[in-house]
Amino acid sequence: MFYFLVTLSVFLIMEAITWATHKYIMHGLLWILHEDHHQPKPNYIFQKNDAFAFFFAVPSVLLFYFGTYSEHRFLFFIGLGILLYGIAYFLVHDVVIHQRFSWFQNLNNKYFRGLRRAHKQHHKHLGKEDGECFGMLYVPIKYFKFDEA
Repeated sequence: MFYFLVTLSVFLIMEAITWATHKYIMHGLLWILHEDHHQPKPNYIFQKNDAFAFFFAVPSVLLFYFGTYSEHRFLFFIGLGILLYGIAYFLVHDVVIHQRFSWFQNLNNKYFRGLRRAHKQHHKHLGKEDGECFGMLYVPIKYFKFDEA
């Protein structure tokens, strides 16, 4: 149960880390890698922005290693929480929202409509300034209000 809670906690904390990384690093110092993600290029499979997946994968892999080969087993489950969030991020952001792969074309429930609205707000800004909605899985309530009419 302890390891499950560690994994779940890290998964939830990753949303805040992702928000901060997206706002202050991707739209700041490393905009050069993130910029192509805000420029529509439908025929490109890969973007420079995809390099950020490796930035999050490295600590996860290291935590798997040190959690496996030391007495600090909880490190493995911290790495697992990062990995699971990365998988969720990929599925939600790249597959469902941007439809870079045609795996889940018919997801049309209230949560995904709100998520798409929030992400569309984020992408309406082609530059690194004036951004909003930097998170991924948490969607502010105002993006669900359209469904209540």
